[in-house]
Amino acid sequence: MGSLSKQQVEEIAQHLENAELQAQSVARITDDYPNMTCDDAYDIQWEIRRLKSSRGTKIVGMKMGLTSRAEIAEMGLEKPCYGFLADYAAIPDGGDIKHDELIHPKVEAELAFVTKVPLKGPGINIGDVLRATDFVMPAVEVIDSRYRDFSFDVNSVIADNASSSRFVAGGAMAKAEDLDLKNLGVVLEVNGNVVQIGAGAEVLGHPASSIASLANQLAERGEEIPAGTFIMVGAITTAVSVKKGDHFNVRYQGLGSVSGRFV
Repeated sequence: MGSLSKQQVEEIAQHLENAELQAQSVARITDDYPNMTCDDAYDIQWEIRRLKSSRGTKIVGMKMGLTSRAEIAEMGLEKPCYGFLADYAAIPDGGDIKHDELIHPKVEAELAFVTKVPLKGPGINIGDVLRATDFVMPAVEVIDSRYRDFSFDVNSVIADNASSSRFVAGGAMAKAEDLDLKNLGVVLEVNGNVVQIGAGAEVLGHPASSIASLANQLAERGEEIPAGTFIMVGAITTAVSVKKGDHFNVRYQGLGSVSGRFV
């Protein structure tokens, strides 16, 4: 159950969305609302989503966060968190990302799954996810917390749409059954230097676990993953800070590469 009133939820949602749109960092909201719950945090996130939709922004996908076992242990979590992807967050492969529109961006290598049938929890497992997957493709997420110094707790980050800011999808797409998703290797380069390497197992042991968790968490709110949904599974590599002028390229085993530049 939530501890915040509807008015508080609406005020915090506006506050956090303004911070995002104006690229201004703010204090963690749990500093002011220490008793807020995970339900409150998702109420705020869904209110931000409603605000965007009411202005004509299209929601073009979903994203998972805090999907590494290290992060889950460090933050004392039972499960990862999710957020949504807004249409203006999509950057074409090889495209420019305006650094001034963001606060302190970081890039991380991910995979994206696109569904072909709805996934409705509870009780969704990896097998259900793989059966429901149309294809898998490379994607790079640019995360950008609205909190000062990128410092947050789990309820603050959920309310802040799981640090969603920009994403780049590209490379090649493949059927899930044609990939060894656990062992699929990625190499993240910034300015031509290898800065991170990782494999699919970094995401909850198997990238499809992340989608199953999303379906089961959405079910708690009476929601499902519709057919045709683009879902980023969470970080395969540690997030790397980037500055204006940096360019990144991520190479995916058997799936080509995805790149972009901060301008």
